[in-house]
Formats: sequence, structure tokens, C-alpha cells
Amino acid sequence: MSGLYEQLDRLALSRLDPELSHILALRAMALGARVPGGLRLIGRLAPEPDERLRQHIWGLPFANPLGIAAGVDKNGIAVNTLFAIGFGHVEVGTVTLRAQPGNPPPRLWRVPEERAVINALGFPSQGAAAVRNRLLKLRPRGIVGINIGKNRDVPAEKAAEAYGDLARALGDVGNYITVNVSSPNTPGLRALQMADELGAILAAVDEANRSTAMARKLPLKPVLVKIAPDLNEDEIAAVAEAAVDGGAAGIIATNTTTSREGIPAKYADLPGGLSGPPLKARANQVVRTLYGAVGGRVPIIGVGGIATAEDVVERMRSGASLVQVYTAFIYAGPQLPGRILHDLSRIADAEGWKNIAEIVGQDVPRAR
Repeated sequence: MSGLYEQLDRLALSRLDPELSHILALRAMALGARVPGGLRLIGRLAPEPDERLRQHIWGLPFANPLGIAAGVDKNGIAVNTLFAIGFGHVEVGTVTLRAQPGNPPPRLWRVPEERAVINALGFPSQGAAAVRNRLLKLRPRGIVGINIGKNRDVPAEKAAEAYGDLARALGDVGNYITVNVSSPNTPGLRALQMADELGAILAAVDEANRSTAMARKLPLKPVLVKIAPDLNEDEIAAVAEAAVDGGAAGIIATNTTTSREGIPAKYADLPGGLSGPPLKARANQVVRTLYGAVGGRVPIIGVGGIATAEDVVERMRSGASLVQVYTAFIYAGPQLPGRILHDLSRIADAEGWKNIAEIVGQDVPRAR
């Protein structure tokens, strides 16, 4: 299957416009879930569950640490297929309150020399109501996160209200909420990572979360904050403290980077955020910094340049309790999670883990 997908990618998908290729692949996955017996057939790509990879975090049962990052399935159309091929959690979004088209195309580029991607999508979204209705009908088969972001036309002074409205609109779907204040593709968004702004946003989300839980007799949803890699170490620690002080239950590190280090110069002037292997070292360092600052208080999800089981182990030893992939999935296709999970089991055999949680933070000093 690995060779078949990569041959298809090389001969066909990679020759299309990258965004069109992504849309077609996602629709094919969604269609596969609707065919009778389709999910069972697709599920053959995933290995048998390994109890050593299971964890309970935020009171939620994660079958394994490997998730799909926000941005792959923005509108929640292929969630159950993503679970069937082995992912332990799926983060849908980024979802905006009102539908919006995002930035004008072209807005997605492959960097094949480094198996990287640059995106300037700008939160194209069908809107909260459409995503909510779809997820209610799908009845997802695993842990779903909802990644939320303000509409482009919402001014900074109205951002907290917008995030609160999103949490209220989506509070009865998904298992956790991620506050996205770190995409480089919405003007002014990254400024919302600063302590005062982030505190106001988290307060509004918390109020919406509590009111929804009370009204619908649901448990409170863990709220996570996704941060950028383009902060210095002091800024990372400050954002982490602000997030935890504001009630965040976890931190996702990292979003894409505006840096073009590690890729050919011909891509330097493209707008948007870079993801994939060129981001790996920086994303790993951000996780180490976060773990040193708040790792003893909240779990961290590591994202950025993860493509192999060895990458997963490295990120978890740097302090991540869970990980997510995006760019590697675009290049490697639906066999990726199965391959990573199989190799994680092989590493567990070799190293003698009883549970993968044992390795979290092994390579960094304990959080204070």
C-alpha cells in the first residue's frame, strides 16, 4: 500500500494543484466511509491496538498518542476514515463562526525537495453550524478536537467574544477545544498569544464552556492553546504561563513557521506558514521549553515535522504526551499511521516500556 500510494502521488496527485489534490484525497476518504463495509476494509491499514500505547489524558481514552493535526480535515468530512486507518485522535478545523472562503488562491504549495508544505489558506471554513451538524451525524469513533479561530473580519478587540461564541456553538461536539491564536495567515492573530489578550479569550471560552456544559448536562471540555514556533524562549514560557493561568488544560506546539530556513531560496517569497521536516528541530525545542515551564501541570501535544515512530519518540521524550501529523500525511498517505504505530510497538518491544507515558519528558529536566 505504501508503494502504491506514493506511486499514485508521484504520477498524479503531485501534478495537480496542491489544494485540489488535498480536496480530492479527503473526499475519497469520506466516500470510503460511506460505502458498505468501507470502514472495515480501510481499517486493515491499521495494526491491532497495542495496550502499551494507550493513555488517559484529560479523562479521555486515547488509543495511541498519534493524532491528525488541524488543517487536514477542516470541516470534519473524513473523521471516521482517519480513525479507521489508525489515528488515536483527530483535530477538526480550524473552524470559524461564520463560513468564510479564506485567502485567494493559489494558497498551498509543496516543497518536494524537503517533503514540506507552505500554506496561506487563511481559515477557509464552512462555519460552526455546518461542522457541528456534520459531526453530530457522523458520531465519531474516537477522540475529536475542535480547533477554533476568529473570522478574518473580527477586530482584535472583539476576539474574545468571537472565541466565546465559537466555544458555545461547538460545545456539544468533540471532546476538547483548541484555541488557535497562532496561524500566520490571519492578520493580527498571533498578537492574541500575548498574556492579556490570551487571558481574555480563555475567560470567554471558559464561560461558554461552563454554560454549555450546565445547559446540556455535559462534562466540561478541556481547552487547549496552540502556539507559534516563532517566539523566543522567554515568550514561549510567558505564553505558557498565561495559558495555564487562564485555565488551559494543555498546549499544542507548534503551528507553522514564517521562517524559510532549510528550504530552497526559490520558495522564500511565498506567503504563509511552512510545515514539515524543516520545522522539526524548532518544534522539538519549543516542546522542551514548554515542558520545562509547565510540563508538570498540563499535557503538551507536539506537532511539526513528525513523520516516523522515531520522531514520535523524540518528541515525547522532549515532553509531549501526544503528537500530531500533518505534512507527512500529505506525502505518505493513509498507510502512515499504521506504519508509525507498528514501529512504535517494535520500539516498545526493544526498550521494554509498559506504557508509552513512561517516556514523556525523559530527555529534559523535570518541570518545576
